[in-house]
Formats: sequence, C-alpha cells, structure tokens
Amino acid sequence: MRLLNALKSSRSGYNALKSSRSGYFARIAMTLVVAVLVCVSLGVTDSTNRFNKLGGKLMCTCGCAQMLLGCDHVGCPNRGDEMDRLRSGIASGMPDAAILDGFVQEYGVVVLAAPPAKGFDLIAWIMPFAVSAIALIGTILLVRHWAKNQAATAPVGAKAQAGAESDMQERIRRETGTD
Repeated sequence: MRLLNALKSSRSGYNALKSSRSGYFARIAMTLVVAVLVCVSLGVTDSTNRFNKLGGKLMCTCGCAQMLLGCDHVGCPNRGDEMDRLRSGIASGMPDAAILDGFVQEYGVVVLAAPPAKGFDLIAWIMPFAVSAIALIGTILLVRHWAKNQAATAPVGAKAQAGAESDMQERIRRETGTD
C-alpha cells in the first residue's frame, strides 16, 4: 500500500515539475548531462580501442618474443616504458602511422608484429605462399612419377612372379621324383 502511495505521489510530483518552468529546464539539463556522458564514454572507448589496436601491432623489445600487450614476464624492463610512450602518443593526438613510425625509428623494424608489405620485407609475406605452391607442385609431380613407374614395372613383376612359381614347381617335382 505504501509503495502504491509513493508511486502516486511521485507521479503527481513529476507532473507538477513537468508543468512548471523549472521542470522544463531540469529536463534540458538532464538531457545535456546524458549527452555529455555519452560523448565522454565514446572518447574513452575510442582511445582504449586505439591503444589495444596499436599495442597489438607492436612487439615487446625485451626479447620475450611476445606482443607488447601480452608481455607477461615479471619485471619486464621495457614493457612499462613502451606502453607509456604509446599512451602519450595517443593522448597527444598523433596519428597511428606516426606513433608506429616513432617506435620503428627508436627500436627498428623488429618492434612491429608484422613486417611492412613493401620493399625487402615483402618477401616475408610472399615466401610462405610461394613455398607452399612449390611444395604442392613437387608433390603432384612426384606422385605422378611414382604412378608411372608402378604401372611400367607391374607387368614385369607379375611375369617374374609367375616364372618364380614355375621354377619352384619344377624344383619340387625333381626333388620328390614325381612327374
């Protein structure tokens, strides 16, 4: 019963607030607060996503051979500095390419998780596919060669086996003295 009375009183209070001029400004203020909170939360999400995206493109330079965000060994001497540098680059509004170029200038191309697809580094992208294609072609040629040799030697083998059986039968006849 108390809950029902509270709901009725809150509705009447809301209706009174709605009808007054201060209620109008209160609704506008609440709308603005919600809009600001949405904008701020989108900005935080954007920088977090950007940090995760760029951190996934970089390797830790301590020698652990892990991604920067995945370096999990205790007391890593480089991870903290690299992550701070990445955060400061994002906070200053630098474009992603400029941040990555800064890391490459300081640590070399080995800091990138994937080599750039240009120049000599393009070989790292092409070679796995080229080696796979060459291995597939070689396997096909080898199987064809084996099949061709098997077909050519099969009749000779059958004749040799038939000749060996007749030799065996002849030897059995001689040793047993039967004709």
